[in-house]
Amino acid sequence: MKLHYPGTTLLFLLITNLALAQEISLDPVTVTSSLVEKRASQTGRNIAVIKGEYFQQLPVHSIDDLLRYVPGVEIQARGPQGSQSDIVLRGGTFQQVLVILDGIRLNDPNTGHFNSYIPISPAEIERIEVLKGASSALYGSDAVGGVIHVISKTFAARLNAAEGNTVQKTQVNGGISAGEYGLFNANVGAFVQRNKLAVSGGFLSNNASGVQQRGIKGYFHNNTASLSLSYAISQHWNLAVRSAYDHRDFAAQNFYTVLKSDTASEKVKMSWNQVRLGYQKNKTAFSIDGGFKSVQDTYLFNPNSIANSSKSKLWQGLATLQQGLTSGTNLIAGVNFQQRNIKSNDRGNHTLNQLAPFVSVVQNIGEDFTVTPSVRLDWRESIGTEVSPQINLSYKKSGWQLRASAGKTIRDADFTERFNNYAKALVTGGSVGNPDLKAERSFSYEAGADWFLTSSPTAQLKVSGTFFQRRQKDLIDYVTTPYAQMPRKDNLSPTGNFGLALNIAEVNTTGFELDIQSANTISDNQKLIFNAGLTWLDSDNTSQIQSFYLSSHAKFLANFSAIYQVGGFSVSLNGLYKKRAEREAAAIEAAISKNYLILNARAEYAFLKRQLGVFVQADNAFDKQYSDILGSVMPGRWLMGGLRFNFSK
Repeated sequence: MKLHYPGTTLLFLLITNLALAQEISLDPVTVTSSLVEKRASQTGRNIAVIKGEYFQQLPVHSIDDLLRYVPGVEIQARGPQGSQSDIVLRGGTFQQVLVILDGIRLNDPNTGHFNSYIPISPAEIERIEVLKGASSALYGSDAVGGVIHVISKTFAARLNAAEGNTVQKTQVNGGISAGEYGLFNANVGAFVQRNKLAVSGGFLSNNASGVQQRGIKGYFHNNTASLSLSYAISQHWNLAVRSAYDHRDFAAQNFYTVLKSDTASEKVKMSWNQVRLGYQKNKTAFSIDGGFKSVQDTYLFNPNSIANSSKSKLWQGLATLQQGLTSGTNLIAGVNFQQRNIKSNDRGNHTLNQLAPFVSVVQNIGEDFTVTPSVRLDWRESIGTEVSPQINLSYKKSGWQLRASAGKTIRDADFTERFNNYAKALVTGGSVGNPDLKAERSFSYEAGADWFLTSSPTAQLKVSGTFFQRRQKDLIDYVTTPYAQMPRKDNLSPTGNFGLALNIAEVNTTGFELDIQSANTISDNQKLIFNAGLTWLDSDNTSQIQSFYLSSHAKFLANFSAIYQVGGFSVSLNGLYKKRAEREAAAIEAAISKNYLILNARAEYAFLKRQLGVFVQADNAFDKQYSDILGSVMPGRWLMGGLRFNFSK
């Protein structure tokens, strides 16, 4: 089913490359919460929508950089500019966020640390929808804190197969930049539509070689190339295909350990292929999606160690039916198949099959009220079956929306949590997997309100507030465990120090989100756009067991973006403030500070009808020394400059 998105964004509103008088919508059409096209105000959920063009407007370098400044999204970065980041929503762990590309899940069977490797070039992105909160009733495992759904221009394109009608679009954009520490980045891509055919492709490359780390020089060479095509076979049938390659080579010191001997490097090579066959006529839409993901990970702890080599594969199929039963009732039903596979010299060889049917009903009651019940049944080979129900409610009247949601979520352990260090001849220390792990389960509920204020067509404001709570049990984390208490000792050294993966905790997380979006046209050639979010979180861990990840989320998070444009000159800012639990690792003289504030700034002058621009940029302008992960130090102030271009007709 093709998606239609006439506005700009719900959360991050932007200024397009050619027009200052563009329409702005604070209530866009979304698809992630219910699989059918609905206004955000009818979903009963707190959803942020980011247009792909925003990538060129802000001082960001990679998709995880862009997500970092979406209100309510916490990015725990191990390295800069796409090297590696953990995505956190509403105080969960990094495995509790599901990432989707054009309807197909991306989460890696090996480890959630790879979930931010999204194999698409920025030029191909139509929009990113961030759904906050429980979503397992539609998406299954991992959709605990929320869903990140990346939608490409080709898969979202409205193709015209009718005779006599013409649709012709051409968009080409890109840029290059260079700066300190041997920085050289390039980003280029294009989208072309000719009637019933749409094609897009792009390339992103981020590189640096001189970022100082503990005793070594850090580096990264991160490259993504993608290509997609959509074709209207007939008036009702459509075929879309995508292929992408993603290669990341980076210094990974203390990404996973707090050992002094850690001088790690890592290479992650990913290939991604997917296909969709869709049918739509009147009130019926049917689609069959297939996807294949392959990831080769090579991790070298130090020059004297043997590299960990793992190849994971994810095969999946998704069949979805959307049927309009009446003018106010839509039925969504489908079935999802997954096969997860890994071959590894330290995790062993394993395969897991999964089958999950789901059904959802979107019911409008009158003009203002919408109720959406959903349920999904997940069968996992040798693990068991889980039922995940959920209900969403929305009431929209004039400039107000009231919304609520409640549902169950689950998360299965990945191959690292189950089998890490199982296949090695001798393990002298580190994290050890546990094949007997149970699925995490939680019950989430939330209630919120949105206020829309439009004093004029050129001055708009939206304020959203959401209270949420998640009650979780059997949460998985690594716990320091003596050799004598390890359940399996076959290849463990009696003198080693180990972290065992366990279902350790019942955690109750309570929080409140406040989002503010403002878009103002001050004059014919002057605009100001500002978006900010505040999130307060409190997690009560009943186990009181000290573990690694469960307490790593921010207790208070504030993040924002702003763009001011006057004529050809523009200034853009993004920043965040984070307050979290302190931690220390004396062996490597590392610490997680109680709080930190960072700000990125960019100034640009554009000419030739804003088709060409030159800019200067400062990342971490205040030169704050900080880490999101203990021992993995992020760069200080980083100066750079470059050129960017946009062309469309």
